[in-house]
Amino acid sequence: MNPFSFTRAATITEAYQAASQDNARFIAGGTNLLDLMKEGVERPSRLIDINDLGLDQVEVLADGQIRIGALVRNADLAMHPLIQERYPLLASALLAGASPQLRNMATTAGNLMQRTRCYYFYDLATPCNKRDPGTGCSAVGGVTRIHAILGASEHCIAVHPSDMCVALAALRARVNIAGPAGERSLAFDEFHRLPGDTPERDNNLAPGELITSVDLPAEDFSRHYSYLKIRDRLSYSFALVSVAAALNLENGRIKQARVALGGVAHKPWRCSESERMLVGNTPDRKLFTKYAPLLLQGARGQGHNDFKIELARRTIVRALMQAAEARPQSQTDKRIA
Repeated sequence: MNPFSFTRAATITEAYQAASQDNARFIAGGTNLLDLMKEGVERPSRLIDINDLGLDQVEVLADGQIRIGALVRNADLAMHPLIQERYPLLASALLAGASPQLRNMATTAGNLMQRTRCYYFYDLATPCNKRDPGTGCSAVGGVTRIHAILGASEHCIAVHPSDMCVALAALRARVNIAGPAGERSLAFDEFHRLPGDTPERDNNLAPGELITSVDLPAEDFSRHYSYLKIRDRLSYSFALVSVAAALNLENGRIKQARVALGGVAHKPWRCSESERMLVGNTPDRKLFTKYAPLLLQGARGQGHNDFKIELARRTIVRALMQAAEARPQSQTDKRIA
C-alpha cells in the first residue's frame, strides 16, 4: 500500500476543500476503497475521513419524500422502520447484497461509489482502460462470464456491482451533492455513467464533490415489489442478473411500473420508455414476457456471458410476476419463489 496522508473533516465544506488536493479520496466505511488500496488499484495521496459530518440520519421531508444521509450504514437502512414500511424494495435489495459484516460498515454514499469487480480491473498485470486509460480492455476477448450485455463499449465491458443502486434506480431516487461550486441534485439515472470512451469515470461527480444524501420520492410501491437476484451461489456473491421490480396496481391494472436491472451493465439499467407499455394493462405472464425483450433491446453477449441474455429475460418475467402477486423474493430463504 502506498503512503498517504489522513485528514478527519469536521464539516462538509472542510471535506470538499480538503479533496481539492490531487488524488484525494473520501473514506467512511472503506469496504471497497480499502480493498482497492490493498490491491494497488487505488493509490490516493490523501484520505479524508467524513464520518464526523452528521450525515447518518433517515428523515421525512415536508413533501413526504424520504432523505437518506450519505453515512447511513446499509444494515441500519435495511432495518429502518420507514424504509421497511414505505420502500421494502430497497430493504430487500440491501439484504441481498454483501454479507452482514460488510452491511454493518458500508454506507449509502459508499455503495453508490463502489467500483466494478471485473477480474482484469483488479489484476495489475493486465491492461485495463478503467484502471489505466488507454491501455486496452483485457476483458474483451477474455473470460467474460460476469461482464456486461448492455451499454458496453469497445473500451470497457465491466458491470456495476451494487444491489442497492438497482433498487434506487427503480425507485427514481435523487442524489444530493455538495462541492466547491455549491450544492446540486442529480436524478439517479444521471449519476452513474456508461463506459463510452471514458470508462475510468464511473459517475458524474465533479472533482471534490461529495454525496450528502439520497432522496426517495413519495410514491407507493410498498406492496407490489420484488428484488430477484440470480447468482452462482446463494451465499455472498455478486449478481449475474438482478431485477428490481415495483408496480402500483389500481382496479386490477398497472397504474405505475418501475423496473431496473443489475449485473448487466456499467450502471443500473433502466428504460423508462419501455415501462410505459406496462401501464394500463392487466399484470400477467403474457404481458411481462412481451415486455422483457423491450428492456433488453440491444443486449449482446461477449461469448462466455451469452447466457445472461436469456437469463435476464426469464428473471425480468419472474420478478414482475412476484411483484404482481405481492409475493416478493425472500432474502432469508433465497430459493426462487
